[in-house]
Amino acid sequence: MEKAVSAADANRKFSKLLRAVREGQSYVVTSHGRAVAKIVPAQKDGGVMRGAKATLLKRLRSQALGTIGRWSRDELYEDKS
Repeated sequence: MEKAVSAADANRKFSKLLRAVREGQSYVVTSHGRAVAKIVPAQKDGGVMRGAKATLLKRLRSQALGTIGRWSRDELYEDKS
């Protein structure tokens, strides 16, 4: 269950808030009475990370490979400005 916390309270009690999140509590951070963010335990939101990773890998696999040749260390750090 999510609890609402104002941005000011979240700022003042951030360490306490993180301890509660580590124990499984979720919070909705509000500013002027409107929800602006959620703080949830990392493992609880793992599906989003897996989905983002899958999307990124799919995009990378669909891109054509380019050949840039070989370069030396000096060329890599050469200042071209």
